Amino acid sequence: MAAKLKKGDTVIVLTGKDKGKQGEIASVNPTANKAVVEGINVAIRHTKQSAASQGGRVAKAMPIDLSNLAIVDKNGKPTRVGFRMDGDKKVRFAKTTGEAI
Repeated sequence: MAAKLKKGDTVIVLTGKDKGKQGEIASVNPTANKAVVEGINVAIRHTKQSAASQGGRVAKAMPIDLSNLAIVDKNGKPTRVGFRMDGDKKVRFAKTTGEAI
């Protein structure tokens, strides 16, 4: 099955503590059905000091479920993603505007 959300897509959070915030997808894990979005679902992780790094408290973006994300269309509104054939290529399109993503 083709991915509705991919790395680099701008998404908006639909539910949870970060509802309404927008960010860019940094990575997607399709088997776990989760994605890491920059600046969203941030948790503090404590790291031990080593020769390479200072250590201390580090803010890290944690994975969020794909069902809680919606892609942003050209108008800045959340939209669902559909698939259609343009010639011989399968492309994603925004359901609200109908334009290819």
